[in-house]
Amino acid sequence: MTSAPTQTTQTTQTTTPTTYPEGVTVRKVGGRIGAVVEGVRLGGDLDEVTVAAVRTAILRHKVVFFRGQEHLDPTSHEAFAGLLGTPVAHPTVPSVDGRYALGIDNERGGRANQWHTDVTFVPAYPAFSILRAEVVPPYGGNTLWSNTAAAYTELPEPLRVLADSLRGVHTNDYDYAAVRPGATGAALEQHRKVFTSVKFQTEHPVVRVHPETGERTLVLGNFLQKLTGFAARDSRGLIDILQSHVERPENTVRWQWRAGDVAIWDNRATQHYGVDDSDAHERTLRRVTVDGEVPVGVDGETSRLLAPESVPDPVHGIASGASTNGRVAEAA
Repeated sequence: MTSAPTQTTQTTQTTTPTTYPEGVTVRKVGGRIGAVVEGVRLGGDLDEVTVAAVRTAILRHKVVFFRGQEHLDPTSHEAFAGLLGTPVAHPTVPSVDGRYALGIDNERGGRANQWHTDVTFVPAYPAFSILRAEVVPPYGGNTLWSNTAAAYTELPEPLRVLADSLRGVHTNDYDYAAVRPGATGAALEQHRKVFTSVKFQTEHPVVRVHPETGERTLVLGNFLQKLTGFAARDSRGLIDILQSHVERPENTVRWQWRAGDVAIWDNRATQHYGVDDSDAHERTLRRVTVDGEVPVGVDGETSRLLAPESVPDPVHGIASGASTNGRVAEAA
């Protein structure tokens, strides 16, 4: 795996487009991804102009960071998410509040130390993810994000042409022990009983057209099992080549968490990686996701749910990916 860079949040470059209201500043922390937004107190009571400015920053910088948001609680966290779209629960993992908040905790298996885009094993995976830090370790536990639009753009032209034509099958039923060889028996059992309680398979275009920016982004990551129409060995080789561009340090940013921080990312144009280097120290974060759209490839073909026959209804709210209308893909 390509090593990730150590980015800091001390960069002083500031962008001040007219879409940002007075008092709101946006400081880039990486050349291709990441910015710190200041002058915004997140919550469900934000005015429309400020919400639009936050959305603009997310779309432009792919992931944005807010310091000093300790006032947020589960209710106001969810209320703010509702300003960006429709909150959705995880398809298989129970929330920590009976509603939409997913627990990213040490004891809940919240060490997501593989590059991934959230929930790509369903057709309409989330558009935005909003992650709030409650308890952070004294060291380690950083999160990295990568700009998958920049990764696509830098591909050599013959590889871009090939990628445009590819489709891949994503699933939550992957070899957990292989990607986390040090996992305890309890963690393995938790993964089997909870994360894969419903086994999903969804075929996505490897390159999707972003519905808001028009950019082409790569749809890869840990949930991608195989490329359609390729033998296993060829599939793995092509995936590794494309994924290596996502993991290039120039396309990534690294965030060192403080309690009260909030990160919001465009899940349609990024991957992320939680670094598992904080030993046994407590690390507690809460994530709320906003429903997304069914991806559309360069050729106009959409993603297809392969299994099960429909996305099951969660305990609370609508199913993530409900815009598939519960229809299983017809056999090709």
